[in-house]
Amino acid sequence: MKTVLHIDTSARRTDNYVQEYNSISKTLAATFMDKWMTINSEDQVIYRDLGLNPPVFINQDWIAAVFTPDDKKKDEQKTLLTLSDTLIDELDRADIILISSPMYNYGMPAVLKAWFDQVIRIDKTFSFDLARGDFPLEPIMSGKTLVLISSSGEFGFEIGGIREKMNHLGTHIEVLSRYLGVDNFYEIKSEYQEFGDERHEKSLSDAYIAIEKLVEQLS
Repeated sequence: MKTVLHIDTSARRTDNYVQEYNSISKTLAATFMDKWMTINSEDQVIYRDLGLNPPVFINQDWIAAVFTPDDKKKDEQKTLLTLSDTLIDELDRADIILISSPMYNYGMPAVLKAWFDQVIRIDKTFSFDLARGDFPLEPIMSGKTLVLISSSGEFGFEIGGIREKMNHLGTHIEVLSRYLGVDNFYEIKSEYQEFGDERHEKSLSDAYIAIEKLVEQLS
């Protein structure tokens, strides 16, 4: 039995009266989970919709609390880190991490960046040792798989694509995933949303096919 941490990040919902208003990334992720649970019915799921319940941004007091030894933390510092502790515990329990994310201004939504800032934390998800030379950071967790389901209005963000250098979504998440203990990273994309033509329809169709294949591969 595995644990899946499912994180949605779009500001849009999936129950709008006008279908075109619904989040594509959330809809695709829901399909992934439906297929996953059909095959892996005993698995546990931890779900967070960051679009509806955004994590708070870190601030100076949060940073000070993080770098204060546990035995010297004041009560207010412990309280300040409660959300971070909870999110890290959810991450630690997860075998599979499913993140759905639209591309906002060529990068991730602010709510997802806030989540990463809360969970990538010294002595919790990574260690720091200058004896390692120019690469002092090392992840503490390991063995996890991350599936990113992304949607974008434009296209060509893949390696060699016409917008390769403008892709700060999948590339950023893949870099950060190392500090989540991720050993295997997969991305399924839906593109051309702003064009709304047959290319968008094909991209969506291809994404659904890729989801089915990946669920079977990982199950």
